[in-house]
Amino acid sequence: MRVISGSAKGHRLKSPKGSAIRPALDKIKGAIFNILGDLEGMKVLDLFAGTGSIGIEALSRGAKLATFIDNSRPALQLVHHNLEKCRLADRGHIVKLKLPLELGHLPRTYSPFDIVFVDPPYDQKLINPTLRRLVREKILAPSGIVVIEHSPREKIAEDVGLTIIDERKYGQTIISFLKM
Repeated sequence: MRVISGSAKGHRLKSPKGSAIRPALDKIKGAIFNILGDLEGMKVLDLFAGTGSIGIEALSRGAKLATFIDNSRPALQLVHHNLEKCRLADRGHIVKLKLPLELGHLPRTYSPFDIVFVDPPYDQKLINPTLRRLVREKILAPSGIVVIEHSPREKIAEDVGLTIIDERKYGQTIISFLKM
């Protein structure tokens, strides 16, 4: 797994042994960022951050700041290591919260975010509660975009307060783009 474009292009990111963390594949990551386009000056939030691969890619491509949230201390240690390795630590905030329950505990100085990446463990029914909490806590900027990587078995509910604007399928992965 590596950073595929921008200032940290080519840096290999440390990933865990085993399957507790499922990092985004380069093909999917590339597709997401090709669709999003220019990230210059944006604030991004990487929920269920795992290795930090998505938020680090955003920083490498010009995002101003990235906040990484996970409930796993080992995952957040990986994020810290990867930020340091890519020389992006000065633009990354790492926060340990139990998602989605504690999302409202995110310091208000961090939000609102222009882009929110949501990549929860598959088939754990975390997508809809997370989206509802994002809307309720006003974490997404009014013109912001939410990008969700999820299993085709998990459907986004119509009552989450966001509208699907695009959806792509890559094997057993769906990438959904939503806005207010």
